[in-house]
Amino acid sequence: MSRRGRMTVGAIALCASVVGGCVAGPGGDLVARGGLAGAGGQSGAGGQLEATASGGPAAGTVAATLTLADPAAATCAAQTLSSMSESQRIGQLFLLGLPGNQLTSAVRTSIAQYHVGSVWFTATTSAGTAGVRAVTGAVQALATDAATHGVRFFVAANQEGGLVQALRGTGFSRIPSALVQGSWTLATLQARAKAWGTQLRAAGVNLDFAPVADVVPPGGDATNAPIGQLQREYGHDPLTGRQHVSVFVKGMAQAGIATTAKHFPGLGYVTGNTDFVSSVTDTVTTPHAATMQPFAAAIEAGAPFVMVSLARYTRIDPGHLAVFSRTIIGGLLRGYLHFDGVVMSDALTATAVATMSPAARAIDFVAAGGDLLVVRSPAVANAMTTALAAQAARDAWFRGLVDAAALRVLGAKVAYGLVTCG
Repeated sequence: MSRRGRMTVGAIALCASVVGGCVAGPGGDLVARGGLAGAGGQSGAGGQLEATASGGPAAGTVAATLTLADPAAATCAAQTLSSMSESQRIGQLFLLGLPGNQLTSAVRTSIAQYHVGSVWFTATTSAGTAGVRAVTGAVQALATDAATHGVRFFVAANQEGGLVQALRGTGFSRIPSALVQGSWTLATLQARAKAWGTQLRAAGVNLDFAPVADVVPPGGDATNAPIGQLQREYGHDPLTGRQHVSVFVKGMAQAGIATTAKHFPGLGYVTGNTDFVSSVTDTVTTPHAATMQPFAAAIEAGAPFVMVSLARYTRIDPGHLAVFSRTIIGGLLRGYLHFDGVVMSDALTATAVATMSPAARAIDFVAAGGDLLVVRSPAVANAMTTALAAQAARDAWFRGLVDAAALRVLGAKVAYGLVTCG
């Protein structure tokens, strides 16, 4: 089914679940209208479902588009959203780190009191499948009606390969670097990605922070700290990246694992690593650069998540880091590349954003169109949820953004069997 077809079916399914029913959109498509939780609604280009809230800036359309092919699944996501409290909706916007890969009392508090809806393994472990499964099982047991409205968790890990493979030990293959994977045939990589995904699934992990879609130019590895020095790219040209990113996504999907194309719009032309330094700047990448092709391929292959970088792109939006840029998230990712899945931040506890308050980081990301905040620290996540709740309470437009983001996260969770309806 085409991208347009998926969007249309999802919109039809939501008609029974949002205020105002359906109207005819451009080209005769049926679209949901009337809004979510107090927001207004309008039909977007191509018959997409959009929820909008009054009172915001003219450029701030709140688009909540589901791409679920199953109408019942789209209805499930919308009905789940409508029955959640606002604090539970806000909690769905968070992917919280497990300190030392353990379910600590601080994480339990973030889930129980702040309703955090997803978690990730922050460190490299050799505990093997059984050890990881013990943690993921304990996490999923916390998906109570009071905490998450019974919605289960995305549990994520950095399982790229090479130097960036968080989960190791018995039951996990040692995965070569992406640069090595890029030398394989496409059929070989897809088959091995499926096998690696099967291992993740056996351990209770359902989301991989991979593939890396960044393209480092020829000869650039030595000076590119975040990607090239670690051999995290599939190759040094967009074609290699595009082809291998696509089959990695497909192989993981065959194993039931969600994937994350990162780090949009690309870290191939920077020198510093945003995890450890601030003011990382790309002065080369343009709005329609060929190096975005691997991201387009990941989206076309069905990647449900795209992670946005913490670098600044002077030839696209010199005034904002990518993660806080409406131009990059709304204009390029949503508009130019037609991505209607979940926009994920890079770690909002990284050095690149450390001078900003937790409140500013969270509010600016959501205001730019982001959906899922990756945060390492429970204390920071708690402060961010509090800030989002306060902003949503005083700003109807922002509340619409929060609800739209939560709907997209719930849509992904329905697709991966983490929400039960009926």
